[in-house]
Amino acid sequence: MRIATWNVNSVRQRLTPLLSFLKETTPDVLCLQELKCEENAFPRMEVEDAGYNVILHGQKTFNGVAILSKHPIEESRVGLPDFDHEGQSRYIEAVISHDGGALRVASIYAPNGNPADTPKYDYKLAFMEALTRHAAALLQLEEATVLAGDYNIIPEACDVYDPAAWASDALFLPQSRKAYRRLLNLGYADALRAVTDDAGLYTFWDYQAGAWQKNKGIRIDHLLLSPQAADRLTGVEIVKAMRAGEKPSDHVAIFGELR
Repeated sequence: MRIATWNVNSVRQRLTPLLSFLKETTPDVLCLQELKCEENAFPRMEVEDAGYNVILHGQKTFNGVAILSKHPIEESRVGLPDFDHEGQSRYIEAVISHDGGALRVASIYAPNGNPADTPKYDYKLAFMEALTRHAAALLQLEEATVLAGDYNIIPEACDVYDPAAWASDALFLPQSRKAYRRLLNLGYADALRAVTDDAGLYTFWDYQAGAWQKNKGIRIDHLLLSPQAADRLTGVEIVKAMRAGEKPSDHVAIFGELR
């Protein structure tokens, strides 16, 4: 099972790269974030023609998450339990049926939280608290589970090109990093860090100031694995070349491969 997550930054603007990505890499499951469209505007026909089942939680102009699967989708959940602040579309979850059994997958688009001295940061932390509660409940099911998405959190100093430059940013504040560690402390594994300790492995480069050309990146897109999924992990890949493509998203996909 090859599972990928990608903040597509407008699925309609990125339809050609999306279809190319599906054809060239053939993920079993792809979690998308920042669709920036409602369900009736999602390119469902094109994605289904590429061989994928689709569930999504869309929102006009902003946010939006989706799960694309080559395999049957047995059940789904839209939104975090006990969290419906401002009607933002940031969470969708599905059980994927495949030859080896079943896999529970969530596509997550956590709030950015900037500026950090505004209610936007309180909303970010509230979302992470709700996600942590739900993630704890999912562990009780003792299933192979992947919580995939754009967390808008830089976990460690090795995940940013210049920690000092991001010290006051909501993505790197101590409270944000602590919220991420709470998920790991529940028993989830950061898939990338389960296979490597290397620094300089990024998933996002801003469009401004030549960030891509200067490799001024950050790692904010993550695959968190339950113990049952972590035991099956065989590899992780950041598809860095996507950032150099035509009309790229500012994020690239990250893959996890499970036995």
